[in-house]
Amino acid sequence: MKNYDFTQIPFDQIESVGQKSLLNKDLFCVSWLLGRYCNYSCSYCWPYASSTQKDHRSTELLKDTMREIKKQSRERGFNSFHFSFSGGEPTLHKGYLELLQHYADDTVNTNFQSLHMTSNLSPGKFWFKKYLEVTKPIDKVSITASYHHEFADREQFREKLLLLQEEGIYITINIVMVPEFFQKLWINAHYFHHAGLNVTLKPQSNSTATAVVDAYEPWMRDLMKKGLPQQIKTKFIQRKSSVRVLPTPKAKPDSAELVPKTRLGLKKSITDSFQVEMNASDGKKWYIDQAERFNAFGFNNFKDWECSAGFRSIIIREPDGSIKRSYSCADKPLGFIGKGFKLFDQPAPCISSSCVSSADSKIPKRKPGTKWPLYPSIEIMEQTGFGPPVVGR
Repeated sequence: MKNYDFTQIPFDQIESVGQKSLLNKDLFCVSWLLGRYCNYSCSYCWPYASSTQKDHRSTELLKDTMREIKKQSRERGFNSFHFSFSGGEPTLHKGYLELLQHYADDTVNTNFQSLHMTSNLSPGKFWFKKYLEVTKPIDKVSITASYHHEFADREQFREKLLLLQEEGIYITINIVMVPEFFQKLWINAHYFHHAGLNVTLKPQSNSTATAVVDAYEPWMRDLMKKGLPQQIKTKFIQRKSSVRVLPTPKAKPDSAELVPKTRLGLKKSITDSFQVEMNASDGKKWYIDQAERFNAFGFNNFKDWECSAGFRSIIIREPDGSIKRSYSCADKPLGFIGKGFKLFDQPAPCISSSCVSSADSKIPKRKPGTKWPLYPSIEIMEQTGFGPPVVGR
């Protein structure tokens, strides 16, 4: 693992990209920015990304929106779900735990449910104990903990994460590698890594979040390309499961058109811990630990590629409550919270110049004219336990 060199990936030959969980499950993915309100004021934060004013919508409206997302997803053949909540700081929403409880209560009616949160980890341990209790029914739970050196206590930050990881939560620490603080942040990254926590080295984006800043020296970019591969696995607690009688997913006509030839010499134990799968023009597979590393390589321009965003994934952002294909998407919104929205009926070409957000980059997509699968066949879902119908799972 330590010797795996991401610089050997032939990015100019890559024809398809996708998060593995989206390629192998009937998974619908939602990235939900609950509001801009935040209790930190980081010097490097985007001007529009945080606010000192509370801007949260009602919990009932959020639950209604979640129900409608699931309804339309199921109509398109998806009955596994991944909801990712962020902000601002999502834990500041007074109804956040109630919303998660609503989500958890529906786990019995799905093939699979996972939950993700991006948080500055400012709540105390008592809040996180309630969080652990509420999320118990959910199949998989993960947290991206944003470490902000200007506000967070490093030792307390680490101790909270070790507690959560011990309870079966998959943890990744996200550190924005601000060029002027790079050496200090690199030391902090190693501090967390040596404590047994995964760390993501996130390049800083410009004020409009359309590109990575130009202030990085070559050695800094090299560290962000190669440094600290994610390799630390959480031993997930076995979640309690109930009898599930589930609807049959619709067959996808192009799901079995092309099967990759090799794993390119990577051991399964390695690829299991990597999140993103890529297919090259020679038929070989490549892997990367997490999509954030794409920005370090400048591999984030997918214009004209056929993308499943809007069909099997959406983002919801405030303050306007817009529902879009992705964070970077230049397309018109699919709709708005409280006003209605409609998902795409099939994948559509990308019209954006770049995907600066890793949440956008990892959504399954392929170059025009290629036939790499964007979603699993019925046979694959049955083999992996996400096919029709599953009883007593």
